[in-house]
Amino acid sequence: MESVTANVNDKENRIIIAKSNGEEMGYLDKNIDLDMEIGEENDFKFDVSIKNYSKDMYAYKNRIFIPGTEYGGIIDDIEVNTGKDIVTVKGITWRRFLHLKIVEPPDEDSHLMLDGELNEVIRMLIGERLGTLFVVPQKSTEVRISNWRVDRYVTLYDAIMKFLDLKGYRLRLEYVQPELLECGYVEIQAVPVVDYSEEIEYSEDGKVHYTIRDYRGGINHLICAGSGQDEERMILHLFVQEDGSIGKRQFYFGLDEREEVYEFTNADAAKLEEDGEKRLKKLKNYKKMEVSVNDMELELGDIVGGYEEYTGTQISKPVVRKILKVKNGNTEIEYKIKGDD
Repeated sequence: MESVTANVNDKENRIIIAKSNGEEMGYLDKNIDLDMEIGEENDFKFDVSIKNYSKDMYAYKNRIFIPGTEYGGIIDDIEVNTGKDIVTVKGITWRRFLHLKIVEPPDEDSHLMLDGELNEVIRMLIGERLGTLFVVPQKSTEVRISNWRVDRYVTLYDAIMKFLDLKGYRLRLEYVQPELLECGYVEIQAVPVVDYSEEIEYSEDGKVHYTIRDYRGGINHLICAGSGQDEERMILHLFVQEDGSIGKRQFYFGLDEREEVYEFTNADAAKLEEDGEKRLKKLKNYKKMEVSVNDMELELGDIVGGYEEYTGTQISKPVVRKILKVKNGNTEIEYKIKGDD
């Protein structure tokens, strides 16, 4: 998985702590180190010294957030370590709540069917399952789905993302502080994916810098040895194809062929092939991109890329994770883009 890093303005990214009802209590101490990941684990944690720990400030179900961003969540895990004199406060982000709800088919039907504009459908799927904390705005994307069949017993997040991906949209979450209300809420809506690949490729304003590696020394023929002895031993040959996929027909020959043996003595035929494919994917050629971003905000699903003129290598991939790191009073955002796996 490739990385993208970005420095951010600390003054505009102070973390606010609020009660479970949204009533704000103050800022998280800027000297506290915090890690918050969005996209995969969807969680956060930070340490507080026991002498500075407050049961009211860091209570279960309290909220932390940066207004106008997705960075935020709810405290649901507290660990006290008297040996180190610290309390580790942990929680889940807003996006994680969508993973904790399951979409079931109606009693009378095998699958739930959806029709309507994207935000309208998201609003219907969420309903009252997340209380009043999550709000889908009355905004139309002008994009509709028709007769869409939802997979059986999938998470609310997966159900939404499947039709958004098809339409080239992503899910935006943002903590809103409304002027006329005492507490905020999480606004959730469908917005178009932004493709930054050309901007990054041709950027000359100092906002984007990248390093691209095109590794072509990988294994392309994996000999998988399974159960059995000597001539009775199960042998499976797997080959990397021209497009990078894994198959059973050889594409590379002579000096271009690179072989390796993978032994899995207890595997049957199906398991040997399954694990052999996983192994070969890790050993084959790959392209890797590292990007540093200044004064730009990337979101999950947005596309970044670059072109390296010396080798002619071009990469274009979506952002799949965002990691907010606060350390020694400095704030940094690390982005992870989708890997070849």
